[in-house]
Amino acid sequence: MPQDLKSMSKKQLEKLQKDVEKALGALRNKELREARKAAEQAAQKFGYSLSELTDAKPAKSGAKKKSAPSASVAKYANPANATQTWTGKGRQPKWYKEAVDAGKDPKSMEV
Repeated sequence: MPQDLKSMSKKQLEKLQKDVEKALGALRNKELREARKAAEQAAQKFGYSLSELTDAKPAKSGAKKKSAPSASVAKYANPANATQTWTGKGRQPKWYKEAVDAGKDPKSMEV
């Protein structure tokens, strides 16, 4: 039943799409039932029910998940150019060093 999609109207294509989605859903449900039945049979071979296996908590792995580093908020701003900021962590930027060396109070540059 091959159809030339280019010659079909929008309405026909939408109906075809709905029919395909419906058929895929039915196929998925059938495959899920078959997979569940196979899993139940496999569990029975070992003397368990499927619910006993799925209710069991998995063993914890030794690896811990790392969280993403959080973005630091700017603590200081260059008085001459407010787009230049510094979080107060890491190396001091050149503009900050020059301002402090010139006698500028670091508190006056806080954001």
